[in-house]
Amino acid sequence: MSKTKKDKQFFGIGGVFFLLIVIPLSLMAFLIANGMFKLGVTIKQSTVNVLDNKAQEDIRARAINTANEVASFLMECNKDLQVATIIPSTEAVYKQFVSENKKPVWVKRDGKIQQVLIPLYKEMALIDKKGNEVIKIVNGQTAPATKLNNVSIPSNTTYKTEDYFAKAKILNKGEVYISPVTGWYVRKAEFEKGLRFSGIVRLATPVFDKQGFAGVIELALDYRHLAEFTHHLVPTQAGKVFETEGSGGNYAYMIDHRGFVISHPNDFHIVGLNHDGTIVPTVTAQNAAELAKKGTEALNLFQLGFMDHNLFTIAKEAAQGKSGVLMYKFGGYNKFVAYAPIKFYASNLSAPTGFGWIGLGLEVEKYNEAAQKVSQNIEKESKAWTATVILILVASMIILFLMMLLLARGITRSLRSEVPEGSEGPLSFGDDDDDDK
Repeated sequence: MSKTKKDKQFFGIGGVFFLLIVIPLSLMAFLIANGMFKLGVTIKQSTVNVLDNKAQEDIRARAINTANEVASFLMECNKDLQVATIIPSTEAVYKQFVSENKKPVWVKRDGKIQQVLIPLYKEMALIDKKGNEVIKIVNGQTAPATKLNNVSIPSNTTYKTEDYFAKAKILNKGEVYISPVTGWYVRKAEFEKGLRFSGIVRLATPVFDKQGFAGVIELALDYRHLAEFTHHLVPTQAGKVFETEGSGGNYAYMIDHRGFVISHPNDFHIVGLNHDGTIVPTVTAQNAAELAKKGTEALNLFQLGFMDHNLFTIAKEAAQGKSGVLMYKFGGYNKFVAYAPIKFYASNLSAPTGFGWIGLGLEVEKYNEAAQKVSQNIEKESKAWTATVILILVASMIILFLMMLLLARGITRSLRSEVPEGSEGPLSFGDDDDDDK
């Protein structure tokens, strides 16, 4: 058989093999690889969406739960105040009342973090109908007569401008006045050196005798107990920390009914008083740069719409007693916040606004971190499986090609063996009769 005919036979067999096996196998490889890639992308996207929705609902539920805990705590304080109106009005009983009402707070002492019991109330006082303090317990100790003041005059109060006596004396029996969080402002430089905000919330209610209004009972709640609800809470983790970091954008905070920040990892954002009793200015579009230079950056969310309109929207929604989730920008971060109202009401804290609201904020990048890790793993697995399938198919094609080559050679040899040697030339027919002769 000539070389040309051999080549034609070989390529004829190869062509049939290619059409029947190689092309379908290649098409199958492409479809499998493409399908796995698309499946990986779909699963990845679905996983991200599911985790996002679940995380939002979990954080929103945690915000609502924290707000309810604060409301319950304030209700307990209200009950304490009502009890204070019926116990005997003596120094000994008042001291016992203060010493028995304690709750734990986390503190750092000698470099160690520990939980200690401290009194709920820094101060308890009985005030007569003219505003004179009759009995006063301060930090567990009875105040001497020389330290008793007429608190109907705001300048005589601890923080120079307090008007709790005037607000309480006009109330009916059982009604309660709740003051804003009150304390000296902590500047940014002081905060960075370790100083922390310290203050009180006044609870005051009138007392009556047979002649009518007889005076006011007042308790000064230690601010640390209120701040405990947010200071140690990280929205993205179940466990608590001693002190959350404001720089990370992943923390809880508390806003009062006026929109002022009253609890925050960065204490210089908490509204406070100058030493003359006036409220420090809060950040606005007009003074933001100036206050940043001074390191006095107290915040009122109703005034922060210039940073992001949703900051104002959140404050407005929460003031209407609504909970929800929103995105906004603050401090260079894209933030997500779940917010929920603190449903505690008093004579000066009406529904639906109540005491204020809780915000659980986190940086969006942190918020998506878990989903991104899962999606990256899915993508990695998808690529690995795709590469494996392609490798198997390529190896299979090589083996089949070698089999085709061997088969083609076998067929060629078989054909050659059936044709006698030299039969490729022209055939010659002899005359038998001649041979016989």
